[in-house]
Amino acid sequence: MTSTGGMSANTRERLQQELDALRQQRESLAPRLGEDPLGDSADQADLLERAESVSKLDRRIAEITDLLHGGPTAEQNEGLLPSGTRVTLKFEDGDTEDLLVVGFTAEAEDELSSLTADSPLGRAIAGHSKGDTITYRTPGGQVSAEIVELTLPE
Repeated sequence: MTSTGGMSANTRERLQQELDALRQQRESLAPRLGEDPLGDSADQADLLERAESVSKLDRRIAEITDLLHGGPTAEQNEGLLPSGTRVTLKFEDGDTEDLLVVGFTAEAEDELSSLTADSPLGRAIAGHSKGDTITYRTPGGQVSAEIVELTLPE
């Protein structure tokens, strides 16, 4: 059984689809890598380029496999917001921002700004509720915001 910690089912499915596609790409290149490199220098250059492509595919396949089979453990997630939490913050200047808490950056959605649960902002929000004011450190200094809405995943 795999452990994917805070990874959502949607992200798990997207990663699995990417992994399947990468494996198919690699399979299509692999038989050609065993070809005899005899021929002109253009043939040899093509073979080297294909070998480099396979190497890149192998690295990404390993990365996705690690994510799918070795996600954060429950102990690592303890005290953090669960993936899928939606939060609306109102900053000191009056701006508001809707955010989605993700366990992995691969879970980020295009329509919402995302933050990881273990980021400084994610850690600042953890343990708080609607109406609370939080403070967290950024490269530009301390920032405060009010939690306008906080919705945990179902």
